Amino acid sequence: MTAADEPAASQYLYGFFPNNRPELANDPDAWTKADEVVIERHHAYLERATAAGTVLLAGRSQDGVGPAIVIFRAVSEEEARSFMENDPFVREGLFRAALHPFRAAFVGDP
Repeated sequence: MTAADEPAASQYLYGFFPNNRPELANDPDAWTKADEVVIERHHAYLERATAAGTVLLAGRSQDGVGPAIVIFRAVSEEEARSFMENDPFVREGLFRAALHPFRAAFVGDP
């Protein structure tokens, strides 16, 4: 298969929601040592995916109320769901996530 034969990637977005511990969204003191290990894995996962060109944007609101999101590329919803479910935050149960098809309409310079 050549690059021209590969299916075009679509954009997807997932948002995080604390799983049974809402204080994780806005209280840094609520994170345990075990949680901190998971956050390191989460950061490494997204750093690798960003370097590979999969992740377009990832971050969280700074007010402790708004969402944390990841916008990324995948060739199918199945691939997108797998990527989301393998994020250590989701895989290890700290957060649940909701997947949505996404299309960036306007993108400015950072």
